[in-house]
Amino acid sequence: MMTALKRLLLLLCLLPGLANAFGLPELSAQLGQPQVVRGPFIQEKFLRALPQPLTSQGQFVLAKAHGLLWQLQRPLRQDIRINADGIARRDASGWQALPGSHAGAQQNRLFFAVLQGDSSALERDFELAVSGDSQAWAVQLTPRSALLKQVFQRIEIRGGAYVQRIELFETQGDRTVLTLPASTGGNELTEPERRDFAE
Repeated sequence: MMTALKRLLLLLCLLPGLANAFGLPELSAQLGQPQVVRGPFIQEKFLRALPQPLTSQGQFVLAKAHGLLWQLQRPLRQDIRINADGIARRDASGWQALPGSHAGAQQNRLFFAVLQGDSSALERDFELAVSGDSQAWAVQLTPRSALLKQVFQRIEIRGGAYVQRIELFETQGDRTVLTLPASTGGNELTEPERRDFAE
C-alpha cells in the first residue's frame, strides 16, 4: 500500500514538469511572438590567421511581417535588408539586390531564421537539439547537407526571452560569435524603419 502511494506521489511530482516540457515548438512560439524585435549587436569573427577577432557593432530590427534590417555602425557603416524578395544592401542610390549564393548571404538568412524562431526553415538544413527552459535555453544545430557540412561544424544558440548569443563553428577552424545583449520586443515599426522596409 505504501509503495503504491509513493508511486502516486512521485507521479504527481513529475506531472508538472512533463506538462511544462520545453522543446522546439515552445521555443519557436516564444521567439515568434513579438511583432518587432530590435536591439544592439556585437559580432566577433575569430580567424585562425589573426591574433585578435574582427569586431563589428550595430543595431538590428526584426519585423515579423517585413524582414530583418541589419545596420552595421562600426568599424564602417553598412545597411543590409533581408526579406521575402531576398537580400539587399543600401548604397548612395538606395537599396541594391545582392546575389544570394555567397556565404555572407547564407549567414544573414540563417540569422533571420534564428531570430524569428523559424524552426521549419532551420530543420530543413540542420538537426536541432533543444535544452533548458523558456528563461535559459540552448539549441545546437548540426548540418544535414553535404554542402552545409563543408561550411559549418555546428552552430550553438543561447537565449532567454530573446536570442542572446549565436556561435558559428566553421569547418576550417574559424568562428563567429554574435551577441545580442539588450533586445526588446514591440508591436510597431518606427517611421524610418517603415521607410527602410518599404523602399
